[in-house]
This record gives sequence, C-alpha cells and structure tokens, in this order.
Amino acid sequence: MSRVLLIEAFYAGSHSQLIDTLEKGLEGCAVKYTLPGKKWHWRARTSALYFSEVISPSQEYRILFTSSVLNLAELVALRPDLSRLTKIVYFHENQLVYPVRKQKDRDFQYGYNQIITCLTADIVLFNSKYNMESFLSSIGTFLKLMPDFRPKGLAEKIRPKSKVLYFPIEFPIMNDPIADVMEGLTLAEQASSLHESQEVFEKSKDRAIKSGVTGEQTVSCSSVLSQLSSPLKIVWAHRWYSPSACFDCITSLDCYNHLSATLI
Repeated sequence: MSRVLLIEAFYAGSHSQLIDTLEKGLEGCAVKYTLPGKKWHWRARTSALYFSEVISPSQEYRILFTSSVLNLAELVALRPDLSRLTKIVYFHENQLVYPVRKQKDRDFQYGYNQIITCLTADIVLFNSKYNMESFLSSIGTFLKLMPDFRPKGLAEKIRPKSKVLYFPIEFPIMNDPIADVMEGLTLAEQASSLHESQEVFEKSKDRAIKSGVTGEQTVSCSSVLSQLSSPLKIVWAHRWYSPSACFDCITSLDCYNHLSATLI
C-alpha cells in the first residue's frame, strides 16, 4: 500500500540520499517520482508541470513529501486531487540567502517559488536552524524587490508550521577501533597497549598545558591508529565547496602522520 508520495525534482547528491533513506525506512509504503539531478534551474521552473502529468492518481496517498526545488503551489493547482494530502517540504538550502556574486544576479523567481511553496505546504522542514531562521527573517527584505503591491506578514504565516529536522545519515557498520587493536591480544598485551596509550596521552596533555590548552582538548591517537587494521572513517558534515578546509582540519590532528582514513 503506497501511502506516501515522494517527489524529488533534483534527484542527486543529498536530495537523492534523503529520498532513498525515506523510501528504505518506509518499507514499501511509499512511491517515488524523480527527475535527474541536472539543469537545476529548469527543474525549479518546470518540474511541477512534468510531475502533474506522470503521477498516477490514487486514493491511498496520505502524505506528499518533496524538496523546495519543486514549486508545490503549481503542482497542487495542476493536480487538485493532491491538495488533500499532508504536504511536507524539505529545505536543503534556501534561495533567499543562497550565495551569489552580486545581488542583481539573484533570480527573484526561485526565492518567490520557495515562499509560495511554504504557503501551500502543511509542514515546512529545514536541515538546520540557520537555514530556517535565515529564510524566515529574509522574506520581508526579499519581497521589497517587488516594485509595488508587496504582501506582508508571510513569515508569520510560515513560521508556525516550520521545524528543524537535521539531515539523516545512515552510517555504515563500523567496528570499535580500540576493540580492533585489542582483538587477539593476551591480557598482558592488552594491558601493555593501554599503558602505552596512557603514556602517550599524558605526554600530549603535558604539551597542551604548556601551550595554554587544557588536557581535555587534545588527545594523541598515534599509538592506537598505528595498529588499526582498517582506515579510520571521518564524517565531514559540511558542504564540499572548500575541500581544503576538510584537509586542513585533518592534517592538524596530532596523529596525522599515522592516519589512514576514509572520508564520508
């Protein structure tokens, strides 16, 4: 029974990952409609018309879930049968504050579409508090770009149905690195390894205190990492616009010279 309608106009990257995670978690209770993740601007402009023609009518649908790329107002106008569903929109980013080189380069239509999408939706979800607050607080300023007949109070209408829902991450099964080191060692060897790690920690702590950093803020992990049988896994929970920021962070680790890592 397909009770949840999943729609993604830009099926790539985090957008496809979220839809796939939801589809997997719903275990056969969802039906998915997507467009390839390319030509973003055209997806934002025209996807509502496409989906209005391809989504099969069904009385089983109860929930419609989509991202803010889709113009939800247009879709519901073209498909009135979908208006009865609980409509949820998820913001990966918002076009009111999305970085542009010059303000004149910002296409008013994309931000406007997101605003009327929120007005159409029953629940508006953002992947961070910053994303939510920057969107809601920018609506008034954004609408001043209109020459006249500017609507008022839209943020006050949208805020009560807005919530923060952090992006779900499905972690691969990972073993405890310390357990990996200890596996197969005798009790005496385990004790020796732990003692060595403690000595390294204390030396690192002393160095930190001398440099003005508390011992709780730094830990040397070279003793453990040098014995790992598989790479350490590092989660970089930020945009990939500046990869150097990630690598600068990693290379600053006390254990960098002993580090073999997989970046997620």
